[in-house]
Amino acid sequence: MSIQNNRLTKEQYEQNFSDIHPPFESRNAALVEANRCLFCYDAPCTKACPTSINVPKFIKQITTDNIKGSAHTIFSSNIMGAGCSKVCPVEKLCEGSCVFNLMDEPPIPIAKLQRYSTEMAMDKKWQLFERKSSTGKRVAVVGAGPAGLSCAHTLSREGIDVTIYEKEKLGGGLMTYGIAGYKVTPQFCKDEVAYITGIGGIEIKYGKELGKDITLTTLQQEYDAVYLAFGVGLARQLDIPGENLEGMVDAINFIYELRSKGYDKVAVGEKVAVIGMGMTAIDAATQAKRLGASEVTMLYRRTKEEMPCTDVELELALLDGCKVLWLAAPKEALGVNGKLTALRAEVMKLGEPDASGRRSPVPTGEEFVIEVDMVIKAAGQTPYDSLVKESGIDNSWGKVKINHQCATNMKAVFAGGDCVNGGKEVVDAVQAGKDGAAGILDFLNINNK
Repeated sequence: MSIQNNRLTKEQYEQNFSDIHPPFESRNAALVEANRCLFCYDAPCTKACPTSINVPKFIKQITTDNIKGSAHTIFSSNIMGAGCSKVCPVEKLCEGSCVFNLMDEPPIPIAKLQRYSTEMAMDKKWQLFERKSSTGKRVAVVGAGPAGLSCAHTLSREGIDVTIYEKEKLGGGLMTYGIAGYKVTPQFCKDEVAYITGIGGIEIKYGKELGKDITLTTLQQEYDAVYLAFGVGLARQLDIPGENLEGMVDAINFIYELRSKGYDKVAVGEKVAVIGMGMTAIDAATQAKRLGASEVTMLYRRTKEEMPCTDVELELALLDGCKVLWLAAPKEALGVNGKLTALRAEVMKLGEPDASGRRSPVPTGEEFVIEVDMVIKAAGQTPYDSLVKESGIDNSWGKVKINHQCATNMKAVFAGGDCVNGGKEVVDAVQAGKDGAAGILDFLNINNK
């Protein structure tokens, strides 16, 4: 066994990482699906969307060939509606709430219809919002991910001049660096960032990291308000013997390298184990398989009923040939000459429910060993604990504390997204950005009605 890159041909890489959810092939195909919609009153699909997109309205606009209006309806609620149409777990949000599910009929393909309108708007470079005259107010946003971009766009529309400080070379955050390439390409992410900032009044300064290149104190002095949207990004460690062996990698870095270097530049093992069962774990497992790993085994210490990912995501991994070991937890990484050769795991069982009703895994004492040359750790992420505490921000275990207006304990400093909630979906971050902008506008006494 060996970890190596270039396991596949260029054609194989392109095929394995092509669009997993291709768009409609024609206008008529989109119209057929749009015309199935019942345009429900008090629509459950709209209620299920964290950004409250008026789904019946934008679909109705498609049926009348008002694509520009349809895109405007989507972007009014979610400026990253194009990206969310590709990465949202719609099966547990809008499409999962579609009334057709109650009739044993396929739900309306809301995401695909959303993609139809928003991608046309981006392709044709329709700027659907007019920025108000500058108010002279300036806001700094830390992080050019979904929360930061959403906040910046909302503020800019109201005439606020926004400067975003981003530590990476590209904007987009999780969309650009943390999601599987067959869901969304790096080029699409660049196009989406350009489209969002195209409204004007938004400047992104790349290579500027909070706590290293810039300080919160300086931003407070130079701007009328600050919005923190730096997310989470530190992989949770397994805390097992052998964790530093060559071949032990974390999912965040693994996917980051895939997105930043290219698929043929990232090494993958022959036999890979992935620890975890969240969306990041699924992305890591499926991409390892598509990079040429012969075996990919996912270990999860609970059962299928408790898994964080959706059934659709799990099915994707299974269709790719990944295996799943339920009620299994890593106990020790084994190696020879500093290189990983196997993983010792322990069989778990679920204990009694706690006060919240959640059943915790309990070791049974039974162990087994699987032969691996690569382990991808995807057991969750932890907040930037030291960064937050050194800045003097009130926090809970590294997660920034905010009030109902998204304000922190520090003067004129607001926050939202993953750095507050610990990590949710892209669409939740977009809504957090909107909420943060509303709090800032109120703080600056600017009417955003």
